[in-house]
Amino acid sequence: FDVPALPGMAISDIQTPSLIIDMESFENNLKRMAEVIAPYNVSLRPHAKMHKSIDVARQQLAQDKTTGICCQKVSEAEVFARAGISDILITNQVCDQVKIERLAGIAALGCRLSVCVDNKPNINALSAEAKKRNVHIHCLVELDCGAGRCGVADAEQVTELATAIKEAEHLIFDGLQAYQGSIQHELNHEQRKKELDAVIEQVKACLDSLAAAGLSCSVVSGGGTGSFLFEASSGVYTEVQCGSYAFMDADYGRIHNQDGKRLDTADWKNALFILTSIMSTAKDGQAVCDAGLKVQSVDSGLPVIFGRDDIAYINCSDEHGVIEDKQNQLKINDKLHLVPGHCDPTCNLHDWYVCVRDGVVVDLWPVSARGKAW
Repeated sequence: FDVPALPGMAISDIQTPSLIIDMESFENNLKRMAEVIAPYNVSLRPHAKMHKSIDVARQQLAQDKTTGICCQKVSEAEVFARAGISDILITNQVCDQVKIERLAGIAALGCRLSVCVDNKPNINALSAEAKKRNVHIHCLVELDCGAGRCGVADAEQVTELATAIKEAEHLIFDGLQAYQGSIQHELNHEQRKKELDAVIEQVKACLDSLAAAGLSCSVVSGGGTGSFLFEASSGVYTEVQCGSYAFMDADYGRIHNQDGKRLDTADWKNALFILTSIMSTAKDGQAVCDAGLKVQSVDSGLPVIFGRDDIAYINCSDEHGVIEDKQNQLKINDKLHLVPGHCDPTCNLHDWYVCVRDGVVVDLWPVSARGKAW
């Protein structure tokens, strides 16, 4: 009773609003990423916080040069580990004792579990629990390379923390987490490059400091959909953490590549849509659809109506979306494909992905880690 569609249904019969994946575009994005990073000495560790789906993760892991996944929270990682995914990096600090106990529990399942750290008390707590459970936890020192959130800012601090990890029982120092999140949505390619050049120099200084202290750094992880080519080609990074490339969204689509072209036309295809139906045309020049705030995140802007430049999504409330339709073209029960402004929090609002190929439903995938926020 709680599914919006069944395999074999036409797209016109899907209950709306629903989250749908265009399988051809999705598969194209996965294959393209493998091809793009192939010339570089990096692997892909896709960020599962974007889709929160075991099925999507398995599709990603089937691609060449893909090694494990990223998660952002312990409860999120538990879902994927219990599904048999054996290499997970939590790109965040885990400091609460109960969460640390559950973190060690993931490692006890046989999963190669890594976590980010930026303070010594956290290192001590991780070590104590790992020793208690007789497991090993891999650690990356998080470098604050411009986002201004977690992480330490200079090479000396990085080396101090790496030394503490090296000396801690049942912890393994792998390397650095160096993700610059605040520039991912910078529209201008040259500006992104300028900021990433500075990050790469910062990482090199850390590597020099670690080497001087006799510490081997096997992992430098970072990079997102907006910047990963800079990290991949740097000769410094060993893996990139892109997430949104698989689905794309309206905000990432506006970013320009090195040729000045939009990412959603030149590099990636929109594969994720909110399928919505028109429910009212009572007002002249306006239509109302059934996709409002409860099925999408608008923190990065309103959705874009896919394939249409004659109408526009202009406003929303809890359950309603207002569409400007100056020519009164839309009719009751017409269906539209909306490209969400921000895919990550939009996916977390849904129970199911409806997988569509050639206008027909071919599968339903649960949003496996929906709501796993701690």
